[in-house]
Formats: sequence, C-alpha cells, structure tokens
Amino acid sequence: MVTLHTKNSQTFVSTPSWLTNIATSFPPAEVEVLRTACELAEPIYQGHVEVTGTPLMQHALGTASILIGMNMDYETVSAAILYAVPDHLDDSAEKIDQACGANVKMLVEGMSRMGRISLLGEVGTQDKNAAAQQIESLRKMLLAMVDDIRVVLIKLAERTQTLRNLSGASAEQQKLIAQQTRSLFAPLANRLGVWQLKWELEDLSVRYLEPELYKKIAKLLDERRVDRERYITEVVAKLKQSLHQAGISAEVTGRAKHIYSIINKMKRKQLDFSELYDVRAVRILVDDVQSCYTALGIVQSLWTPISSEFDDYIAHPKSNNYRSLHTAVIGSQGLASEVQI
Repeated sequence: MVTLHTKNSQTFVSTPSWLTNIATSFPPAEVEVLRTACELAEPIYQGHVEVTGTPLMQHALGTASILIGMNMDYETVSAAILYAVPDHLDDSAEKIDQACGANVKMLVEGMSRMGRISLLGEVGTQDKNAAAQQIESLRKMLLAMVDDIRVVLIKLAERTQTLRNLSGASAEQQKLIAQQTRSLFAPLANRLGVWQLKWELEDLSVRYLEPELYKKIAKLLDERRVDRERYITEVVAKLKQSLHQAGISAEVTGRAKHIYSIINKMKRKQLDFSELYDVRAVRILVDDVQSCYTALGIVQSLWTPISSEFDDYIAHPKSNNYRSLHTAVIGSQGLASEVQI
C-alpha cells in the first residue's frame, strides 16, 4: 500500500512506497542501485525545498517517475534522484561514484553543468530577432556541452516536474520559469523528439504566461469534450474498418489537441476557436511511406478534404526529421477534423 502525504494540494509518496511501486520496472540488482541512490539523497535533501516549495526529495522522485514512464534505464533514474546532491555536499562526486557507479556520477555532473548554463536562458534583449538568436545559441550550447544525451532528458523531466507544481512558486518565479521553458526547454524537447514532454512543457508554460487565454481555451475544450469525444470515436471506428478492408495495417487513435498549439494557431492564422479545424483530431500510424499515402487516399475518399489544410512532411520533413501527412476534412454533421498520418 502506498503511503501518501498531502501538502499544499500536492500528493507525496514515501520513499519506501516509491521503491516498492517501481520494483517491477527493473531487475532486482538495479532496484538496489535505485535504493542506494535514495538512501544517499534523502538525508542530504532533508529540510530543503525546490523553488515551488516542494520538498526536494519529492521533487527528485517525481522527476525519476517521469523518466521511468519514458522507459529510461536505471542509471538515468538514479541520476535524477541524485541531481541536486552536488548543491548540498562538497565531496558529492566521490560519494555518488562509490554508491552508484561512475556512469551515474557522470550524469549528475552533467546535470550540474547544464544547470549553470541554463541560467542564461533569461533573455534580456528586447529585440525579437536578437533574442531568438541568443536562445538558439543556448540550445546548441546545451546539446554540445553534454557527453551523454541522457543528461538533457533528465533536465527536461526535472523541468516538467517543476512546471507541474509551479503554482507554489512566487508570481515572479512563475513568469521567469515559464518563459525560460517556452523559449529554451520545450524547443529542446521538440528537437529531441520527446513529444509528450514537449506538449506538457508548452501547455504548462502558457498557463502562467497567458493565464486568462489559457483558462478560456481550457473551458471551451471542457464544455465540448463529450460531443467531441463521441464524434472522434465514430471517426476512428470508420477509419479502422476502411483501412482494414484495404489491407492497411494501422493504429488509429483520437488525438488530444494541446492548449498551447491551439493558442498558437489562433494567433498565427487570426482565427476564433470555433474556426479551428484540428480541435477534433485523429492520428493514423502505419508501417511505411506507401501506406501513408494510401491511407491519405482512404481518408479523402471518406470525407471532403479542405484543400487549404494539407501539409506533406514526408516530402518536406521538419528540421527534427518529423515525417507525416496532415490533412483536414469535413465529415458528418458538417464538422471539420484534422487527420495526421
């Protein structure tokens, strides 16, 4: 049974309970390394809190849990638990090496270096072009300075954990952290293809940077959620049947539209929420390029395509090598939907 403690509307889990919960995710020998990391970190973190007011050990365990959800290895998870030890222990490198091994020590040291450089992420210039260039330079510097890409993934998970509890920080810290996240860390997640963290970082950052607009869009999404989900269920079922009949092996799912991307599109295209095509969205995952275009033909034969809403990211991949087809169609009830293949 998990032991929970609640404070400031946050739910905390005890370290023994956390270790019990994650035991099935790793072999026994690796669980013991994780246990050793917890035993080293917990007394050092005692009495210390993260910027959100979250006890430091809870913050570290939350970060570690995100990485486990990403199927990261035990060394990465151990380093996430120990990431702040160098801030509170002089001979941390030696202690971490002895307790968890040289690889974990290297990852923790990489986190410390990355933490120092990411402090530069607060751009002071008012010139948008100069600011963009400065941020891009910082992103490149962050990627170049780490010997192991796992360091960046730990940092992205740690920042996500901070954003999840950011309501506990001061208003000034909320704005600063959210701005740095939107300009530096979310694009890093995008560049590495860590989509789930990218989406969460973007949504949580805009929640603090544009709170009124965020609340408005969230309310509109919530009000229409039941009808939208029912409609998407029907679309998914019809697509699965048609693709199966055509001999196309495919995974078809409804796709939640993220608030950040909704706000971005409304601003970029000067549209009202009601004019967006992709609030209702479906994703089709197939095995090869030929099947992508075959699936596109099936989609456009089932529903009326909107010619102005088509992007071929297979012929013209994005900079991070994202490859897909995006189309929008008018379906039953005259409702528009986006389909990503």
